[in-house]
Amino acid sequence: MELFLTGVVLKPKGLKGELKVKPVTDFPESFLRRREYYVGKTPKDVVLRKVQSASFHQGFAWLVLEGAGSREDAEALAGCGLYVTRDALESMPDDRAYIHELIGLEVFDEAEGRVGKVSDVLQMPAHDVYEVDTGNRKVLIPAVEDFITETDLQKGIVTLRRFKEFL
Repeated sequence: MELFLTGVVLKPKGLKGELKVKPVTDFPESFLRRREYYVGKTPKDVVLRKVQSASFHQGFAWLVLEGAGSREDAEALAGCGLYVTRDALESMPDDRAYIHELIGLEVFDEAEGRVGKVSDVLQMPAHDVYEVDTGNRKVLIPAVEDFITETDLQKGIVTLRRFKEFL
């Protein structure tokens, strides 16, 4: 089963097991709708937990999960990830993509042809950066309109301009 990280448990609040969660999703409001998460330190050691209550305040989700009804139970979950399955992911607008959809795309330069594959997407404060594996080395390309001219998930390609500037 493929799981996707959607939040990280930061710390407990109060005595009844409420958890402060940092969203790592473009859809933080989804924390108010989701009824279950796979919870664990890694995707390999997760346990399915139902949501008993959820709220959102000042950029953080506040959850009470089944089986974590005390402060001690909640403290044990600090640092855990909250994961969802692919079918539980929110639909992206047509001009956006999930990171897992971008990794593996073939990368082409408008003038040079194929230059490599997207091997990772780094989330930086200003914008994402695509790590492109050329076969010889990895090159970082800012994911901005000045360099990325097209991303076509159906064709499995990213087209850029001025790739040689990054070599």
